Amino acid sequence: MNIAYIRVSTIDQNEERQIKAMEKENIKKYFTEKVSAKDTKRPKLIEMIEFARESDVIYIKDFSRLARSTQDLLNIVKQLDDKGVKLKSLK
Repeated sequence: MNIAYIRVSTIDQNEERQIKAMEKENIKKYFTEKVSAKDTKRPKLIEMIEFARESDVIYIKDFSRLARSTQDLLNIVKQLDDKGVKLKSLK
């Protein structure tokens, strides 16, 4: 299944550009949240990781939408890899 993770940093930002960028990827499930990437306990991120199954592909607009620090990004990638889930950045 193709899954998208959409994140904006503030309530005033609009996630529509990220959603539009995903249009041609045949996304079946979206996880969207408005929270800083500095917060590693993001509810929708946690829900998405738990939801994803082997052979699923998670699409992100770019890696900054998933994590701000390299260590946080590596931790997320490892969790996905351990489940057999692929991660694809559009940038």
